[in-house]
Amino acid sequence: MSFLALPAAGAGLIVHAEALTLLAALPEGCAGLVYADPPFNSGSRRQGFRLRTERDPAGLRRGFAGATYRNTRTDIASFADSFDDYVGWLRPRLLESRRILAEHGTLYLHVDPRESHYCKVMLDELFGRDCFLNEVIWAYDFGARTTTRWPAKHDVLLVYARAPGRHHFDLAEVERIPYMAPGLQTPQRAAAGKSPTDVWWHTIVPTNSRERTGYPTQKPLGVLRRVVAASSRPDDLVVDWCAGSGTTAVAARELGRRFVAGDSSADAVGVMRERLGADVPALELAPDSTS
Repeated sequence: MSFLALPAAGAGLIVHAEALTLLAALPEGCAGLVYADPPFNSGSRRQGFRLRTERDPAGLRRGFAGATYRNTRTDIASFADSFDDYVGWLRPRLLESRRILAEHGTLYLHVDPRESHYCKVMLDELFGRDCFLNEVIWAYDFGARTTTRWPAKHDVLLVYARAPGRHHFDLAEVERIPYMAPGLQTPQRAAAGKSPTDVWWHTIVPTNSRERTGYPTQKPLGVLRRVVAASSRPDDLVVDWCAGSGTTAVAARELGRRFVAGDSSADAVGVMRERLGADVPALELAPDSTS
């Protein structure tokens, strides 16, 4: 079997391929970090869109000094988010993720709370319980409201090392955050902020944000910067085999890491190509192209 030519220092690659095909095309131990944000098995169809606001005398949205505006919605992409056997679908992809991780490498699996406990049991089996590092809770301030239970406002990131005690982790590289009670700190400590813990408070990507691509399930750049900064070395390869809008690739490029961003969706590849620019090559990988 021949493998993909990996990106040079500071470069990246977009791959249109199903996750197993992409992972099989990567050599063993090549990645310092694998981040995966697979479909959440929500049972519904995910629809992405982008809003454009334009000044319009007949618009219904009122702004500063009485000006009126109208919103135009552009649908970007959609996909069915339902699996008969979600854990069975994930298992071979996570086995391959483990194979491509270097000895100092780390896996971040970003999942829904309804599936996270099943995924953790599986990862304990595939990686070993001694390789478990964290269950990170990403809490945000948007989502459905309900009066029949506590409203769901968080995702789960399961973090596993390839080899116990040998993983790279550098908290000093992570941007510090404000203290929740700065008055209890010295002025110097309050000004410096503190290191994040395993609970991350970070807003989603707002519909009117310049960061927003319109792709469904797009994750904030601030969340992925934190992952890449803490858990990869400057010369590492960062792999995302369900890359969606390409946020992992953007974070890796900003921080000087090499990256491979793959997705089976042509819509996702189109969004990534637009977002990352023409200097990042893209290729289509057929299931038998590495044999």
